[in-house]
Amino acid sequence: MKYKIYLMILIPFIVNAQTFLTVQDAIRVGLKNNFDIQIARKSAEISLNTAKLGTSGFLPNIDISGNTSISKSEQETNSPFSFGNSTTNSWGGQVALNWTLFDGFKMFVDNVRYKELAKLGEFQAKSIIESSVIGIAQSYYNLVLQEKLYDITLTTLQISKDRLDKAGIRNELGGASSTDLLNAQVSYNSDKSELLQRKLQVIIAKKNLNISLGRSPEDSIEVAKEITVAGLEYEFNDLKAAALNNSSDLLIAQQNKIIAANNLSISQSNYYPRLILNGVYGYSDRTVASDSPRFSGDVTTKSTDGSIGLSISFNIFNGFKNSIEIQSAQIQDDLQKITLQKVETELLGSIKEKYDTYKTQLDFIKLEEENVKAAEQNLNLQNERYQTGTTTSLEFRDAQLNYSRALNALVTAKYNAAITQLEILRLTGGIQMD
Repeated sequence: MKYKIYLMILIPFIVNAQTFLTVQDAIRVGLKNNFDIQIARKSAEISLNTAKLGTSGFLPNIDISGNTSISKSEQETNSPFSFGNSTTNSWGGQVALNWTLFDGFKMFVDNVRYKELAKLGEFQAKSIIESSVIGIAQSYYNLVLQEKLYDITLTTLQISKDRLDKAGIRNELGGASSTDLLNAQVSYNSDKSELLQRKLQVIIAKKNLNISLGRSPEDSIEVAKEITVAGLEYEFNDLKAAALNNSSDLLIAQQNKIIAANNLSISQSNYYPRLILNGVYGYSDRTVASDSPRFSGDVTTKSTDGSIGLSISFNIFNGFKNSIEIQSAQIQDDLQKITLQKVETELLGSIKEKYDTYKTQLDFIKLEEENVKAAEQNLNLQNERYQTGTTTSLEFRDAQLNYSRALNALVTAKYNAAITQLEILRLTGGIQMD
């Protein structure tokens, strides 16, 4: 079974050099090594392997059996037909045929049902593969996010270090109070603690990405540190149509509905007679060696037997078991109809929600970009004033934190938009399995 990835709406989020692992590279590695994907593929192969004529009962059963034995007997009798003391060797074999010629069309419906079950297995594998691919992409972008946040914190720490150094020099020269120096020291230590937390999150993110790729958690891995997000390429109606045609959840629900209808037909086959062809062919060889003077040699008996026949059976009454099975199958069929409607309604609702969410997140990104510009300008202004002593260290720290928060908010907004677009990809069946 071959699998192909169609990235219908997933545009390249990452702009990087050749030395970095791209999201497409990560997905390619994951499709080969991810354990959940490997299990899903094997499960689909099992379902496909089951859809054979023999499983449906079309083909006959042929059994071969054989036997051999040796026995000894000691007799004292005046009968002229006695073998006296004797040894008997016997062996034989038999071929038996049992072939159901008609079972109320059950074998035909079963054949269709197993083929539909094979399709269901493919759709279920497709769903698992999609979820795994989305999980790989999410792990990838989470690592990008954590490394970006680490770099922002590192920049913030450097600003705090410069402030601490300047405060120390000014304090020595008598131009700054001990309070300013201590405030600068506290800010520096706080940023240093934050950097340690960010470093830990990077380590964890790398571990999670390696595991999703089926690699050792300790393997080295490098990704780009930039996330770019484009506008919506598809309108809502396009996404809606794609979801109704390709969503794995909807395809699974549709397939379960088909299988439920097949089960109903199978339960109805119990009201028909069964016609079975039987055939037997056997061979036996029996040799008796006797010490009785009445027999000058071994007594040998060979025989071949064969028979063929038809048998028909028809159930008249079994305690309403057949009608109960039909009623249960009908209820299950109705249940799958309701489930299909539920899945379709929820799918359309999710598409609408993610579509609106993504548009809103794009607005957030624009807003956060404006915030970053404003916070950067304010930080530069406060830095100039701090150099000339016209602003306090607390005012400078406040501008520094605002700038750091604005950067964090921007990269987080881009990450959230990327994840939402992945979710849209999942809902619309953007990852297809061949």
